[in-house]
Amino acid sequence: MTQRRISLIAAVGIGVGSMLGAGVFSDMWVPILAVGQWHYLAAIVVAGAVAFANALSTAQLAARYPVAGGAYAYGRAELGALSGHIAGAAFVLGKTVSVAVGATVLGAYVLPGHASMVATAAVILAWALNARGITRTAAGATAIAVIVLAALAALVVAAFATEKSATDAVASFVLADPIPAAGGPPFLVAVAAAFFAFAGYARIATLGEEVRDPARAIPRAMVAALSIVIVVYLAVALALARVTPRIAVEGDTVMVPDGFADAPLEYLADAAGLPVWIVTVAATLSVGGAMLAVMAGTGRTAMAMAREGDLPRALAHQGTSGAPWKAEGLIALAAIALVWTEGASLVLVSAASVLTYYAVANLAAIVQRRAGRTASLRIPVAVSAAGLAASAVLAIVAVQGASAAWWPTVVLLAVVIGWPVTAAAVRRRR
Repeated sequence: MTQRRISLIAAVGIGVGSMLGAGVFSDMWVPILAVGQWHYLAAIVVAGAVAFANALSTAQLAARYPVAGGAYAYGRAELGALSGHIAGAAFVLGKTVSVAVGATVLGAYVLPGHASMVATAAVILAWALNARGITRTAAGATAIAVIVLAALAALVVAAFATEKSATDAVASFVLADPIPAAGGPPFLVAVAAAFFAFAGYARIATLGEEVRDPARAIPRAMVAALSIVIVVYLAVALALARVTPRIAVEGDTVMVPDGFADAPLEYLADAAGLPVWIVTVAATLSVGGAMLAVMAGTGRTAMAMAREGDLPRALAHQGTSGAPWKAEGLIALAAIALVWTEGASLVLVSAASVLTYYAVANLAAIVQRRAGRTASLRIPVAVSAAGLAASAVLAIVAVQGASAAWWPTVVLLAVVIGWPVTAAAVRRRR
């Protein structure tokens, strides 16, 4: 039986670290800042509110089902096998894309100009470490979160202390790769992109078997972690806006200052007069740690799906370390392929898939609440309903805004809807 060793503070640290590692260093800042002055702050607040509603629904489910698998397990328990399969497929796809995003971000900060090569090596290394059972401890995750928060605080202070501002900056503009302005309402695209950077709070819910007093600790940890991260993102957004020339929208494309899209916080450090290596170290620790956690969590969800027959049962195999190394290996291969793709915003592709996952979680929470199957935590149905509606709308906006090409939408529909429906039909025939 798993020992409950993780305290409330450690759970908060894990949540904060996972969220910061997921998004603050990524190119999500391009669509967020593109919506214009002050609107970008509203986009972050709205994304945080959606994340908060989703977190409460997830916490209610986690209090009743303190097991691994997240919304895959919750969906199966409350809505049936098909809904659980949809949630699991959305989670695995979304988090696989998140691994690719993290690896690409790591490559852009560590070795600009060779991001894809570094990203490939980072994914392989993360898989090798996880396969051997070498993952972050709660103490390590909290320590990384503290270091990253300190670095971000220094960036914000330096940005407001410098005499330079956006009006003084001279920059050459390049096409963002790719953020089509016509992909959907710009403000909602910004909200969807910002949501990507909050998605790490789900890591807290997956601690149901390890955290002390999960019914009380999980909701509190989620609220505390989200509150901290919202404040951090607002501060970073204000700092970026102060030193970054206005991001220009020209026709159906967004033009950004040269060097901004690949490594926005290195751009901020340079503009604020801080040594860029501070951001590089913080990004390496934060994103690298988040990659390990995301790959481990995704691998375990895939393992749970394999045990139920929703994935090939061979993927349920665990090595001597207990890690599902085959499932994680498949995820690593898919992430490496995504690292080398061009023509789509992986941030928005991941957000669309993860938002679908949370739509199922919110629906499961509504059914659970109305059926009286909750444990100690009971969230008002209106909160879960709001989370369901917002997640569904933002998922559509995100996949439309991800690219002018057709393939992200087709892949999302095929994996998240087509695969589970086909599997359910095959089961009925049998």
